[in-house]
Amino acid sequence: MTVIGLHVSHEQLHPVEGLRVARLAQDAGFDAAMCSDHIAPWSVRQGQSSLAWSWLGAALAVTGLSFGTVCAPGWRYHPVVVAQAIATLGAMFPGRFWVALGSGENLNEHVTGEPWPPKAERDRRLEECVQVIRALLLGQDVDHTGLVVARQARLWTLPDVVPPLLCPALTPATARRHAAWADGLITVNQPVADLRRIIEAYRGEAGAGEVIVQAHLSWAPTTAEAEAVALDQWRTNTGSPEVAANTPTTRAFDELSRDVGIDEVRRAVLVSADLGELTARLAALRDAGADRLYLHHVGRRQDAFVEAFGERVLPALR
Repeated sequence: MTVIGLHVSHEQLHPVEGLRVARLAQDAGFDAAMCSDHIAPWSVRQGQSSLAWSWLGAALAVTGLSFGTVCAPGWRYHPVVVAQAIATLGAMFPGRFWVALGSGENLNEHVTGEPWPPKAERDRRLEECVQVIRALLLGQDVDHTGLVVARQARLWTLPDVVPPLLCPALTPATARRHAAWADGLITVNQPVADLRRIIEAYRGEAGAGEVIVQAHLSWAPTTAEAEAVALDQWRTNTGSPEVAANTPTTRAFDELSRDVGIDEVRRAVLVSADLGELTARLAALRDAGADRLYLHHVGRRQDAFVEAFGERVLPALR
């Protein structure tokens, strides 16, 4: 059975509201949840950006759902700190937490003041971070010198079961490169042929574990309303992976997307007032190879979406 989860966008929801929505999703029949890990939103209109790790502890404590997040070690977060956070949540909530480790986005990581390097260097840095994190989660003493440095590092509180470390990938090249260390793959909705290429690249390098697809969608009682919500809240997320990774500030994203229209938004967001149409499009992502779907309604008001999808969409996808 396909696991259907909810994505809680910290760029859009106050953490108290996100916690309420997570509980609502559990009551509506969602199996799991995940959240973003940003220090800045994609758009000034989104207006939020709380710390994922604080929120995850609360969300795991007040629901029975499993949770995950996408994190970029080596910039804002030293990999030793990331390892400690993973170990603590894993120790407190066995089997209910996963984390995807990515190469980062300038939007979130430039705040440390370090120069933002090209993708190849960020990938090498990520691989070093994964090496450090894995060793620490196994209880090893770690000394590491490279693009990141760790000195006499050790974790004293360890999980009985190490949480899965996933690879986030938007392209086949990234999926292929990081398959060797990953316990699973997470990507986002895109044309089915493109999604299949990413999954095939990952599996072709013996990539293990589950494939997760985070599906951005906008649903409302009318098409015009669904389009308006998607255009207002998610038009900043229509650029290439390079634009998403390298643009440095929220206001820069807003400026770049100033003239983006609904046709461009529809390439990144599943937009419809028809629950049957959205169910079919989500089923196509599932059938392309997704073991888990995490649904992200890109509007800031979540209740109607959670209730409608819990009643009519989730049963049809399982």
